[in-house]
Amino acid sequence: MCGFTGVLTNGRFADAPLLQRMGNAIAHRGPDDSGEWLDADAGIGLAHRRLSIVDLSPAGHQPMLSPGGRFVIAFNGEIYNHLDLRAALPSVAWRGHSDTETLLAAFDAFGVEATLARAAGMFAFALWDRSDRSLVLARDRLGEKPLYYGWQGDAFLFGSELKALKIHPAFKRDINRDALTSLLRHNYVPVPHSIYQGIHKLPPGTWLRVRAGRAAAPVPYWSIKEAAAAGQANPLEGSEGEMIDALEAQLRESIRLQMMADVPLGAFLSGGIDSSTVVALMQTQSARPVKTFTIGFEETGYNEAGYAKAVARHLGTDHTELYVTAAEAQAVIPQLPTLYDEPFSDSSQIPTFLVSRMARQHVTVSLSGDGGDELFGGYNRYFIASALWRKVCWAPRPLRQAAAAVLDAIPARMWDSLYSVASPALPQRLRTAQAGDKVHKLAQVIGARGPQDIYTRLISHWKRPADIVIGGTEPDTAAGDAALWQAVTAFEHQMMLVDSASYLPDDILTKVDRAAMGVSLETRVPFLDHRLVELAWRLPLSMKIRNGQGKWALRQVLHRHVPQALTDRPKMGFGLPIDSWLRGPLREWAEALLNESRLKREGYFNPQPIRALWHEHLAGRNNWQYYLWDVLMFQAWLEQEPT
Repeated sequence: MCGFTGVLTNGRFADAPLLQRMGNAIAHRGPDDSGEWLDADAGIGLAHRRLSIVDLSPAGHQPMLSPGGRFVIAFNGEIYNHLDLRAALPSVAWRGHSDTETLLAAFDAFGVEATLARAAGMFAFALWDRSDRSLVLARDRLGEKPLYYGWQGDAFLFGSELKALKIHPAFKRDINRDALTSLLRHNYVPVPHSIYQGIHKLPPGTWLRVRAGRAAAPVPYWSIKEAAAAGQANPLEGSEGEMIDALEAQLRESIRLQMMADVPLGAFLSGGIDSSTVVALMQTQSARPVKTFTIGFEETGYNEAGYAKAVARHLGTDHTELYVTAAEAQAVIPQLPTLYDEPFSDSSQIPTFLVSRMARQHVTVSLSGDGGDELFGGYNRYFIASALWRKVCWAPRPLRQAAAAVLDAIPARMWDSLYSVASPALPQRLRTAQAGDKVHKLAQVIGARGPQDIYTRLISHWKRPADIVIGGTEPDTAAGDAALWQAVTAFEHQMMLVDSASYLPDDILTKVDRAAMGVSLETRVPFLDHRLVELAWRLPLSMKIRNGQGKWALRQVLHRHVPQALTDRPKMGFGLPIDSWLRGPLREWAEALLNESRLKREGYFNPQPIRALWHEHLAGRNNWQYYLWDVLMFQAWLEQEPT
């Protein structure tokens, strides 16, 4: 895994020192090697920073030229089936054993589109075709690896992170207020937008070509929508046991391929279903104990370290855990604007960074369990929202809205207290963490107009963000894409599909990529091998959600290797007590960023609703941590922007 950047101009580009500075801006993504390639007359320059994972020799150096000299590539990621691609190219005289060299030979032999269709992996790349002076940008199917691009004057800039593009003197820092509006709803800036005007994110599963000063629109070579529709139209046949066997076999193969590395490798382990399954199947394929990593917190409601330790002990892994104090977690906050380049307000970015930093002290590659929730129905909203809607949809909406208002009127903290008293008497499946927040989410379901409105309410932070951002208009996103909602029929599957197209790449994978690459750690996500994704969509809904619980089939795979008692507990998530921190140690910091005069002077937000929520939060009347964190992360990012 690496980082790259580059420039394409309509005239000559001969500024090698500028190209080098752009590459150095993302040195954290590749501290092991660096390189630049420039064709001044063609107006193209590529810079690469390498984190050496496969083929540590100089034969893996980038930018890399194809054997015939037609193509030059700057590549970020891994092609897990590159040995299969090599087998289809028997006449090539290989210089080394890197997957980058394999890609170049495949482009020569099959062409770009055909190679993308054959390749299995996580990647983003810039490919210069010297024969027709065209540039191709491409991104992996699920969006594991980032790629930004856009015209700034006569310069077409592209790269793995915005900080590289911002080095170019033509870069304009005009803030995209529509993207800011989306941030307040989603806690991230969704594809294809970025926080800057004129700069875009390449959507997952697409590629585009730039030729003669024009950039074509992104072209899909794979679509999660089509994969889901095709899977549902061609369901997996056989008994439940046979389907579980097929799932385990495909997951085992994905993990086997992703354990390919010439450097130390390990895995994140939270003790939950997804990471425990990944680690269990890693250990069955490893001759030595797998290195596993988790962090714990002093706050019991946010600490899963004990569960992870129990799973690690059962599997016999080489386990490392680190208990982090609140002060240590809070110390990460000033780094977030630089780490993420644009405002990003999923607060689990903090523990993700901490566990990545700890793991990097021991390994260079770490596998994770991300993607399991979206593929196998793990989020509570999938089964709770749909079940509740079926029970209340018959009632007139005014009646449902009145009931929702009653539930919402009781502060989340009071619901938490009531639930803690009642919890010992409840069955295991009804026990949950952060009960107050969940009750308020249920209130949103009860008062909704229908399934799509339910989903929008559940995934939204600010419900009317365009009222908060001055001059902002909320752009269209995957959440409102009618074609996605129509691709599958069951409400649960619809939510899973929309999450896979938006929340997964734009939040989860962005969070992990920036946090891990910020400390030069490669992360791999076995659940997102596209062949496993396609298999998951062939499974019936009953294999995913059953008896009010998600990930049924995945649990059956896990329970073949880990006793059910070690992992059978309510989903906790990877959060932090931001709510209490904002009332305590972070209060002064937050107050400075949310100062009414400051908000008016900067001119991005309408101060009144923000200040109202801030006062309610401080008084303990409501927990507005998600709303406030969205604004605070923008404000902290803006503070570091040049004026």
